[in-house]
Amino acid sequence: MKLSVAMITLNEERILEKTLKSLEGVADEIVIVDSGSTDKTEEIAKKYGARFINQKWLGYGKQRNVAIENATGDWVLNIDADEEISPKLANKLKEIKENESEKEVFEINFSSVCFGKKLKHGGWSNQYHIRLFRKDAGRFNTNEVHEEFLTDKKVYRLKEEIYHHSYITLEEYFTKFNRYTTEGAKEYYRRGKKPSNFQIIFNPIFKFIRMYIIRLGFLDGIEGLMIASTSAMYSMVKYFKLREMYKNNSYKK
Repeated sequence: MKLSVAMITLNEERILEKTLKSLEGVADEIVIVDSGSTDKTEEIAKKYGARFINQKWLGYGKQRNVAIENATGDWVLNIDADEEISPKLANKLKEIKENESEKEVFEINFSSVCFGKKLKHGGWSNQYHIRLFRKDAGRFNTNEVHEEFLTDKKVYRLKEEIYHHSYITLEEYFTKFNRYTTEGAKEYYRRGKKPSNFQIIFNPIFKFIRMYIIRLGFLDGIEGLMIASTSAMYSMVKYFKLREMYKNNSYKK
């Protein structure tokens, strides 16, 4: 059975090689759909034999689906450029391919690495997402952000990890922060969701308490404090941007 890796990229030169190295001996094909990188992303991708497709940004769900449609394998592993396959997961993927499993959809265990540290608390570990499936088992929805894989097949679980190098530096975090909060606000606007002062003021407080105290984020040290603080700020900024879109009639697709 053939395994295709489907990825979407935009200026990923700092982390892409680590990701592609982890796929050696596992992937029969790598399909990368890029939305306009201006760094060495394409050069690194082609170094590892990836098929590189240029596609104007369509939103996360649609962009992932373009990569899947261009895959030629029976199985598709959908990962991001900042996600690294653990050795145990690599062995498990080979086993699934060789045994031609009758199972069709798997969710995989994600562990987050933020600012160089693997987080064990705060809700950042043991998160499961559907990323391995037979090509005809489903597709991602069309959400601009926080997309989900839709399928009517039974979903099985793989405990072997993908290491998600969420944020390498704080500078990178805030670059992504601005983009993601804007995309999140746009998604809410399209759904007709209205912001409130309560959400802008109190949602961040509740989020910080949940991540840092209830889910023991403080046990991850200064990195745990930083990620809890910035995640709380994310909620506040997203709702404030949504407020601005309504107030200034500034929504742009």
